[in-house]
Parts: sequence; C-alpha cells; structure tokens
Amino acid sequence: MNTILECNNLYKSFGNTNALNGLNLKLNRGRIVGLLGPNGSGKTTLIKLANGLLTPTKGEILIDGKKPGIETKKIISYLPEKTYLNEWMKVHQIIEFFSDFYENFKPEKAYDMLKKLNINAKDRLKSMSKGTKEKVQLILVMSREADLYLLDEPIGGVDPAARDYILTTILNNYSENATVVISTHLISDIEKILDDVVFIKEGDVVLTSTVDDIRDKHGKSVDGLFREVFKC
Repeated sequence: MNTILECNNLYKSFGNTNALNGLNLKLNRGRIVGLLGPNGSGKTTLIKLANGLLTPTKGEILIDGKKPGIETKKIISYLPEKTYLNEWMKVHQIIEFFSDFYENFKPEKAYDMLKKLNINAKDRLKSMSKGTKEKVQLILVMSREADLYLLDEPIGGVDPAARDYILTTILNNYSENATVVISTHLISDIEKILDDVVFIKEGDVVLTSTVDDIRDKHGKSVDGLFREVFKC
C-alpha cells in the first residue's frame, strides 16, 4: 500500500467548535510533507488524531490502512509541540528507556547525533536550555526507524544556526519507504527539504501540491504562495 495516512470526511469538535471540518487527505510513502496553516487551523489536532491521542468526532483517519491504536503507534514516531521528557533524567537514561520501549529505536543513531550537536549524554535535561531540550527530543524521534514521522514545530525553539543541521538530520534519518510530516510556521526555513505541501485553514484542506508544481504553475516559493493564500 502506497498510502501511509488517509483522512475521510474527518471531523473533530471541542464543544461547539470544529477544529477539523470534514477534512479529506491522502499522504503517500516516501515523502517529506509540510503541513502548513495559520495558528488555530487544525494542524496539531490532525497530528494528535493520527497519533491516537484524540479520537474523531466523525469520519475516519487511517494509518497504513488501520485506525490509530497499538499497532499504528509501533510505526509512528511523534514529536509533540511541547517537551514531555522528565527533567530529572540524564540523556543516556532516556536513550536506554527508548531502547527498551521501542523495538525500532537505534541508540547508535541517537549518540551519533548528540555528538554532532555537542550535547553531553551525561547531562540532565533540567540543566539544558529550551532549544537544547528540543534538539534532544528531535534526536530521539529521528532515531526510530518508523514508517511515519509526525513532527509538530520541530525547529520552533531552535536557534537559526542549528536549523540547517536539524533539517539535514531529518533528511538523512528516514527511509525511502517512510513519510515525514512537518507542521510549522517557519515555511521559508523548511521548504528546501519538502516534497509536498498541505495547506490547512479552519480545519479543512485548501491546497495539496508538490513543491515542484507550486514553483512551475504559480512561479512562487511555497512561502510566497502561503502568504498569498492566507493573506499574511
């Protein structure tokens, strides 16, 4: 099956508010996809539904043809918008925990990335800056050999000097059969690594396209088209 994520008439309501509004979407394997939209457009809600942290109000979401659950969690590597790791733990302890918890976690990958970013595996999280903690969390996520990576604002708190390395890390640490979904507002920073984009507004998809088609048909960058569509 080429489709890794599929949404059919997907709704998610919180009280009287629809965060997702009949969303339809298909994402194929082997792609890096930008999930792009203004704040409050439903990006994080969609990612949480895919990861099984929320349940649909109506419609369905499928991961590799299955509803989110224990089996799909095995093939999804998820980076939430906020740090969830225990502050008192040392980095090497977290790596050991991930190694025990996830069959597809590769500790050697994690240690290699830590070394390249000059992060000491013996340091405790509570001694680190916000940006360094986010780097550690991304390293953990990308050290799994997953089928679907869901990254919610992976470079939001990272200094510009580290962004290129982090984007290279994302590029180099997923297989050609896997898909990476990156939700972000820093479009100009990430568009160079994207294959496809999904524009989402008020809980529905307003555009899906390859990056090449945007440049060929619209004569614009992804950031330029985004600003035009959303009148930024």
